[in-house]
Amino acid sequence: MIVIGVDVHKQSVTAVAVDEAGRMLNERTVAVGGDELIGWASALGAERLWALEDCRQLTRWLERQLLTRGEDLVRVPPKLMAPERRAGRTRGKSDPIDALAVARAALREPDLSRPRPGEQVFRDLKLLVDHRDDLVDERRRTQQRLRWHLHQLDPTFAVPLRMLGRPSHLERVGRWLARQEQELQVRLARELVSRCRALTRTITELDRELEQRTAETAPALLKLPGCAALTAAKLLAEIGPIDRFKTDAQLARHGGVAPLEASPGRVQRHRLDRGGNRQLNAALYRIAITQARYHPAACAHLERKQAEGKSRREAIRCLKRQLVRVVFNTLKANPALT
Repeated sequence: MIVIGVDVHKQSVTAVAVDEAGRMLNERTVAVGGDELIGWASALGAERLWALEDCRQLTRWLERQLLTRGEDLVRVPPKLMAPERRAGRTRGKSDPIDALAVARAALREPDLSRPRPGEQVFRDLKLLVDHRDDLVDERRRTQQRLRWHLHQLDPTFAVPLRMLGRPSHLERVGRWLARQEQELQVRLARELVSRCRALTRTITELDRELEQRTAETAPALLKLPGCAALTAAKLLAEIGPIDRFKTDAQLARHGGVAPLEASPGRVQRHRLDRGGNRQLNAALYRIAITQARYHPAACAHLERKQAEGKSRREAIRCLKRQLVRVVFNTLKANPALT
């Protein structure tokens, strides 16, 4: 079987074909958007596997093209390429070197992710969640600029912290600005008030859409204590199709929730994993903190772990690991997601 490693950029695509031993057979560089690669690969052999570096902002068009032609492909995480580059005989970094590293990584790793029929639902959720996060950041920056304008116009005009997101306080600020002399800074501040209102309306509409999509995709996830619609949407967007993971331990490692063993000599201990998907980790942390405040089972779990000698932070980490198991089993029980 031939494995074709592909390194995709905005303007060009470089492919390198290797045999089962990892020996390079051929290479080709083409412009983005063309279909020359498939014709080139057809001349190499009928049994072939395409290995694409997992940068889906760049490779999505190529994935669609290959799947339409009935080609078999896998996605190679970028972190798997570095060991192959270091082990290669050719030093340096170039598109052919990267494509060769992708192909050899695909040979070494048998269980790489593949495109799945139902993953478009999760991709749409991720697009919406990321867009909402961008708008929230933009609103925060707009509110900060508005506060500085208000302070420069009148230091005695106070707006409580975190209140510029509320329509009543924005209305109060708008009325106050309308009574001032309409100089340039006042006009800019009024434009910022209008921008804050528009962003809040858009974010509210996105919240409703995310809640609806989450309820349609995984309604059981919304029944988990401490998991509201936005957090559930974040979980679905970052996890994707649950059949990517065979066990909850794999999901925990993916989210950076599983502790890493650090036991030199006779010492038996574990340390925090700072790797993994930090967005998924943050969503699990929000659920854990919420449950720790009012959910009886979570409170009992934390008390038990602290009685064993663990600190509060370590107990929260244990609760996050337990939440991974609950989320995994909840999604696995949903026939629409498997």
